[in-house]
Amino acid sequence: MNGRSAPPRTQIAALNRLQSGLTTVLVLVALVALAFTATNVTMFAIQHEVSPWIAWLLDPMVAVALGAVLIVDGRLSEYGVNPSGWASGLRWFAGLGTWVMNCWGSLWPEESAFGVPRQVDPAGLVLHSIPPVLLIVLAEAITHYRRAILGKIAELRAEVEAASTQVETGSVHPPSTPVTTPLAPAPTPEPAAVAVESSPLVICGDRKVFPLTVPPVSTRDEGDHGEAEKLTAQEALRVIRTCWMLGDSIPEAARKSTRSTSYVHKVYSRLRDQSSDPETAGHDRVAEAAVA
Repeated sequence: MNGRSAPPRTQIAALNRLQSGLTTVLVLVALVALAFTATNVTMFAIQHEVSPWIAWLLDPMVAVALGAVLIVDGRLSEYGVNPSGWASGLRWFAGLGTWVMNCWGSLWPEESAFGVPRQVDPAGLVLHSIPPVLLIVLAEAITHYRRAILGKIAELRAEVEAASTQVETGSVHPPSTPVTTPLAPAPTPEPAAVAVESSPLVICGDRKVFPLTVPPVSTRDEGDHGEAEKLTAQEALRVIRTCWMLGDSIPEAARKSTRSTSYVHKVYSRLRDQSSDPETAGHDRVAEAAVA
């Protein structure tokens, strides 16, 4: 698959691997080049009256400094950090120093004055120049490679972020939900009237009073903690009259008729007054008086 046709995330991962590979290659070349030049640098130090016990430390010292700057530059570039000019100066100083120490004998052989080289050893110069020059040029080339790779990664990441933003801000239609119409409450059935057996009752004066049909008192279902349904005025009046004929107390009649005790007391008083009147029409007059 062509790299440009791959998804942006895949290209970013490939470029990161390429950048890490370039850093690895640079470090390996640096180690090999400095190992190759170690002998020449050590001989150069010994010829200039440096003790052999410490002359060999010169090349590893330059190798460690150059390797450190190459590794750190590579790691920082992966995070998009560009080192300052001191990093480039250190690379060039370590590389040129290694080149000069390697090529000193080819430029200025023994017993030749320092100055413009007049007795140059071309073969020795080329032989000892290739490792340090290759290291310096490779380090600079990889620096430019890193900048190009980082620029391309930045472009790809911008494309990924733009695509993600477009997806997040896109219109999302919520799933359609059926509209539920609230059900109308079921009508409460009215309590059925219960017929009371007709039996003559004797109340003060040998008058026969026929009990009326008393509807059942609304009772609450088990577990229902709400208030009992209030009876209509006519139903409440019939219940109070029946309770009065049965001799129920005012609180008991108030509970059965769903009325206050004061209202029941008023009806009881009218019933007592009418019971002493022989011309009473009965239930109709009591109802009219109570409702009034």
